[in-house]
Amino acid sequence: MINESTPETPATVENTPEPLAESTESFGALLSQFEQSHSHKSEDGTKQLEGTVVSVSVDSVFLDIGFKTEGVLLRTAFENNAEGVVPGDRFPVSVKGRNAEGYYELSRLKVAAVKDWSSLEESFAQKTAIVGTVTGVVKGGLSVDVGVRAFMPASRSGVRDAGEMEKLVGQEITCRIIKLDVAEEDVVVDRRVIAEEEARALETSRYAEVKEGDVISGQVRSLTSYGAFVDVGGIDGLLHVSDISRSRVNNPEDVLTVGQKLQVKVLKIDSESRRISLGLKQLQPEPWDSATETYKVGQRITGTVTRLMDFGAFVEVEPGIEGLIHVSEMSWIKKVRKPSDILKQGDTVEAVILSVNQAERRLSLGLKQALGDPWADISQKFPAGSAIEGPITRLTKFGAFVQLTEGVEGLVHVSEISAEKHINHPQDVLRAGQIVKAQVLAIDTEKRQIKLSMKQLVPTSLDEYLEEHKEGDVVSGRVVEKSSGHTIVELGEGVRAICRTTASIPAEVESRSEAKPDLSSLTSMLQARWKGKATVAAQTKPLLAGQIRSFRIVKLDRDARKIEVESA
Repeated sequence: MINESTPETPATVENTPEPLAESTESFGALLSQFEQSHSHKSEDGTKQLEGTVVSVSVDSVFLDIGFKTEGVLLRTAFENNAEGVVPGDRFPVSVKGRNAEGYYELSRLKVAAVKDWSSLEESFAQKTAIVGTVTGVVKGGLSVDVGVRAFMPASRSGVRDAGEMEKLVGQEITCRIIKLDVAEEDVVVDRRVIAEEEARALETSRYAEVKEGDVISGQVRSLTSYGAFVDVGGIDGLLHVSDISRSRVNNPEDVLTVGQKLQVKVLKIDSESRRISLGLKQLQPEPWDSATETYKVGQRITGTVTRLMDFGAFVEVEPGIEGLIHVSEMSWIKKVRKPSDILKQGDTVEAVILSVNQAERRLSLGLKQALGDPWADISQKFPAGSAIEGPITRLTKFGAFVQLTEGVEGLVHVSEISAEKHINHPQDVLRAGQIVKAQVLAIDTEKRQIKLSMKQLVPTSLDEYLEEHKEGDVVSGRVVEKSSGHTIVELGEGVRAICRTTASIPAEVESRSEAKPDLSSLTSMLQARWKGKATVAAQTKPLLAGQIRSFRIVKLDRDARKIEVESA
């Protein structure tokens, strides 16, 4: 209980150092002198000082209150954020204390001039703000002179630590009586509640002033993973991470700092929840507005990989515009299952624009197109009939894929692997990675398909026969086909020739010969492997189907793979 003072006698502070007393008396003398010339009282007993505006800054209004140091009010304490307030304007104010710069902090609240206990009781009942002077630091709080000695708990002082409490000593403050016991002469005051009420009043007026679409000044108060809280004149607005920049921002701390001043745009105001959404990127030009003029299909661009998804990679080509490289557009050479197989976040890549959709804000990009399409001149590099050599890249049940060049494969069908035997599955005779030779049969550039044949490059019996013989050679052969126009002679397995002349024979001889083939001559020929001389008896017989005779090679065309003979 505090009982060192009486209603008639101002409270004194025990154990107060002499310099503090002198400071308090000096402040009180100054205040008294000022009140005589500047203060005014209303009929209801309230007291306010009158200040004169001397200057207006971006966020504050400075007033002459008759002291050596000026007083300061935030612009938000005035209507319309102090628009129209000019030097020379006069306003009733009260002193709350001093700020870190040494200026007197002012308030526009009406303050009661307490003189006695009855005045204290009236102020307590009406919850009126009163003026008091901090006289010292005591256990648990501060001692305040409000006409009588009062106690202010540290938690209700509005400051955070003991150092700031020391700075309040000797200052005049505005507070409210929260406990009054006249009999016990016990008075407890609260400074923090006044500051909170002023903040709420300021917040209410500020919410009424701010409109959606306004561009206002603010200061970054705090940063979170999802954005920044910005003080826009006494109230906080949220600047979401997605509204900070046209470029993708992963962490607000990468681009903003606490205390940084910004110009922001009011995007949305929720009056019920008292939330304000702010935007910074909205003050920057919208790049998609001119995207169709800036970006054309087929154009080469350079960008940075910002995100990797299962279906592709997003690439920032300029702040605010990202393009997608789908996994199917990443490589000509191999099937890309996931973008991370060939790309990583932060990579700088060159790509080709495949499509631009301004309405949906979509940009499709191709990575493989920037490397050049290997199919573009494939017909010139590997024309039909040409021979190629390359590794087998994969085997399937219907054939083997062979790489002709980087990004280009051809198919050797199972039926084109060997001419000598039937193959059920390519893996029976081939393996992945094996180097093989093949001949190009056909190219379809639209379908990106190439047909190859391995058996076409394997020498046949005809090839061997052409290499071993020359024009003028006399060889043995069997007549396999005879007609009025030509005669086909088989010179060996898979080797056939055209005979220029045929002998005319009686019909009955031909019929008899066809009915009974000369088996002894055929046996003799097979034993000689088609290279021996025909018997003299056979030479005298006319040309008949199935007959074995001697022939002379009259023409041997290795390029056309054709042979012409005549009876020898």
